[in-house]
Amino acid sequence: MSACRAPRGLATRRRATVLAIGAAVAALSLTACSGSGASGGSADTKFVQGKGGVDTVPEGGRKDVPQLSGKTLAGKPLDVADYKGKIVVLNVWGSWCAPCRAEAPNLAKVAKDTKAKGVQFIGINTRDDNPAPALKFEKEYNVDYPSLYDPIGKLMLRFPKGSLNPQAIPSTIVLDREGRIAARALTPLSEERLRAMLEPLIAEK
Repeated sequence: MSACRAPRGLATRRRATVLAIGAAVAALSLTACSGSGASGGSADTKFVQGKGGVDTVPEGGRKDVPQLSGKTLAGKPLDVADYKGKIVVLNVWGSWCAPCRAEAPNLAKVAKDTKAKGVQFIGINTRDDNPAPALKFEKEYNVDYPSLYDPIGKLMLRFPKGSLNPQAIPSTIVLDREGRIAARALTPLSEERLRAMLEPLIAEK
C-alpha cells in the first residue's frame, strides 16, 4: 500500500509556509551577528530612528505585539501575553552569536536590577539546532529569565508590517505595559543603552 499523501492544496500551502520561513531565516542570516542593521518598515511606520541603533515609537503610534508563545528552552509553556501589565524586554539571540555573548552579561544584570520595577525579560532563542548549547549559554552567563525556543524563526514572521520588528541577531524589542511595541535595538546592547531604553517606559503611568 502506498503512503498517504496530503491533499494537493494542503501540500501546496505547506510548501509555501516552509519557503516563507526559509526566506525569513535567510534574511536574518544576512544580518546575523553583524552588530548593526537597517531600521526597515513601511510607509505607515511611525517610529523615530534614534541614535545608537535604538528606535522608539510615540505612545499613540504603537502596534500590538503579535501572539508569541511556545515552549521554552527548558520545555515549559510560555505565552508573552501572560505578562501584559509589565514592561517586557524581548531579546532575540543564538548561542553561536558572538555579539549575543558580548551583551548577555548586560541583559542579565539589568533584568535583575529592574525586576522589582515591573520589567520582565524574555529571550527568543533562534537557529540553535537543539536546546543544549543554548542552555549551556544561559548557565555560563547567569541568564535566569526564560527563552522561547524558535529554531527556524517562525515567531519572527508574526511581527506586523510597519512595526519595529527584529531584523538582526541580536535584536532587542521592548513592549510597554499594554503589550505594544515601544522600542527596538538592532545592535548588541551595553548596560547603559539598555537602561536608557527602559527608563522612559518605566516612567509611563
